[in-house]
Amino acid sequence: MSEKFFSSKEASEITGCSLRQLQYWRERGVVVPPISATGTGRSIYYSRSELAELAVMEYWLSVGLSFEVAARALQALKHKAPDFSDPVVQKRFMLVWDRKEKDFRLEEFEREDAIASLDQGQPVIPVWLDWIHQQLAVRLDKPTVK
Repeated sequence: MSEKFFSSKEASEITGCSLRQLQYWRERGVVVPPISATGTGRSIYYSRSELAELAVMEYWLSVGLSFEVAARALQALKHKAPDFSDPVVQKRFMLVWDRKEKDFRLEEFEREDAIASLDQGQPVIPVWLDWIHQQLAVRLDKPTVK
């Protein structure tokens, strides 16, 4: 079975990211799909794995994280769970504010730890990969996306 790839326009429609965001993220090295030189131009195609990366970035930006924090969090996620873009991965994580480092750190989601952090006045931002994969699957099943 061969892997399906998606054009920038399709990736934009599936993930809700603008074409400009996709270009900016490529330029900044955050989500970089392979570029093939075909014909007279360049073709950029995103794999299912890269769609998951885009969806995570879009989610973190939608909850108010800055681009820089979201990009660092995505790199941390790739490090902690290199298989996170696989739809069967059901892991849940959270970004927790680290007062010493004055930055967010990525941890596996533990309800008690999240509540304890909230009780201490520290922000907690969950990222549930099962939900992200479910949303991607719904969008991939839409008839407008080929």
